[in-house]
Amino acid sequence: MAKQQKMSKGADYRKRNSKRRYYTYRKTSKKFDSFPQIEKEKVRISFIGGMNEIGKNMTLYEYKNDMFIVDCGLAFPSSDLLGVDLVIPDFTYIENNYEKVKGIIITHGHEDHIGGLAYLLKKVNIPVYATKLTVGLIKGKLEEHGLLGSVKLVEIKPGDNITLGHFNIELIHVNHSIPDAVGLAIRCPAGIIIQTGDFKIDTTPVDGDMIDLPRFSEYGRKGVLALLSDSTNAERPGTTMSESSVGESFELLFRKAKKKRIIVATFASNIHRVQQIIDVAVSRGRKVAVVGRSLENLVKVGSELGYLTVPDGILVPVETIRNYPDDKILLITTGSQGEPMSALTKMAMNEHRMVHLTPNDYVIISATPIPGNEKMVGNVVNALMKLGVEVIYENMYDVHVSGHACQQDLKLMIGITKPKFFIPVHGEQKHLVSHAQLALSMNIPKENIFIGDIGNCIELSEDGITKLDDIPAGEVYVDGYGVGDVGNVVLNDRKVLSQDGIIIVATALDAATGYIVSGPDIVSRGFVFVKENEELIQNAKDIAYRVIENNYSGKYRDWNSVRNKLRDELSRYLFEQTKRKPMILPIFMEV
Repeated sequence: MAKQQKMSKGADYRKRNSKRRYYTYRKTSKKFDSFPQIEKEKVRISFIGGMNEIGKNMTLYEYKNDMFIVDCGLAFPSSDLLGVDLVIPDFTYIENNYEKVKGIIITHGHEDHIGGLAYLLKKVNIPVYATKLTVGLIKGKLEEHGLLGSVKLVEIKPGDNITLGHFNIELIHVNHSIPDAVGLAIRCPAGIIIQTGDFKIDTTPVDGDMIDLPRFSEYGRKGVLALLSDSTNAERPGTTMSESSVGESFELLFRKAKKKRIIVATFASNIHRVQQIIDVAVSRGRKVAVVGRSLENLVKVGSELGYLTVPDGILVPVETIRNYPDDKILLITTGSQGEPMSALTKMAMNEHRMVHLTPNDYVIISATPIPGNEKMVGNVVNALMKLGVEVIYENMYDVHVSGHACQQDLKLMIGITKPKFFIPVHGEQKHLVSHAQLALSMNIPKENIFIGDIGNCIELSEDGITKLDDIPAGEVYVDGYGVGDVGNVVLNDRKVLSQDGIIIVATALDAATGYIVSGPDIVSRGFVFVKENEELIQNAKDIAYRVIENNYSGKYRDWNSVRNKLRDELSRYLFEQTKRKPMILPIFMEV
């Protein structure tokens, strides 16, 4: 027994002595002091859209060989994009890395987040994850493009976790101007990244489901590496009003309308707004007709999925509105942004097939112009007023509240998530800069804030943000069935045609001798009225005849040389006479 105790003490001593030697070694060894630090894990974020612009939101995350996408939206063309229907992101980088992309998550069902999806899925077939209403809206788009049966659509809900390669993404409920909107908590070996999506903080939402601030706070306590936050309203002070406040304004305005027919223009995707309009219409004993394809689709999908409650017999086809007295009918229409082809614009221009306005109409524009659309909205309002219509618009009454957070709400989101790095997204440069200034006021260091642009690619780790080489990105124009076939050359031609018109010079030539058989004939479109400018046109013909005679040879047919000289001579003459530069199109026919 004594021997065992002695051995135990000896073993105990060796154990203690071995520990002492270990700690002495760590303290004195130069080798340990120079031991290399473990490199921090890095995640890449690329901004394919939604930076320095309103719309076309699309973000790409990359860790090692795994990628996933957040949103795939479109933008509506500005007035200088003549003839262009839609603007979508450039998918080149995604196509080049198709095998790495594990899926795409859609935060909500607005066009600036889902509008480009069908065009992407025609190029790369990847799984799509979205909430119930968003899936319903996406199905309609995929059906139009003939893709519904070939795309994997996965319905998800707030609180769900999705694993895409090295990424695990949790969906967090947020308030917005459309139901089923979510923010994302993106977890990967580099850390936790929060992307809010479009959001507001509504304490009394129409659907009764408030934004999940506690979940955002929990992630703030765990430690958020970076926050990517919606910047649309970063210039607006205060907080965003609740959507429920709009219903009270509709009650007041519907009473003021008295015996007039009421027409309400709103965003086609704002189901909460549509529900409140229908509710007030029911209480005032009015039938409801929906005008505009996108709005009709929303009402159909929203009713089928249970997001809209419409009593039986309230909705009537727009073709039947003449069967009801003005004080018994209400129209809900698209066109709140003054879009040229929208239903409200056609009504204002007396071009709508079903709806003809009179001074007994009462129009409520339940929206605030998106930056850049102010002129178009103003034109529609002016046209309506010329018809004698009473118009309620912008800030005359509280007929619209934003779906985006204002400054105090944005600061609250920064405060509860406590991000180490901050990246403002979804906005023009002025919005991104204003949001960055809010982050500075919340004590986020300037070097930890990144204001990006389309095509920027950054590498993010605990050590900092590193800007890498830009990826291919930009705008792709959709014109009819054509995608990407309208570029700068075509747009420049359209601008010239819209500004100075076109001159066509048609000439028939003898194939053997090169002599002029007929012409040159000159056709003017958008340049001058020929009958009032006969001398100008005759002189132009004489110049064309001389140039062709002097430069065209039956033996050596240098078509390009003759065309170029003809353009130069005519351009010089027409500019001297008119100070205009029409497009000149020579056409030669050999007979």
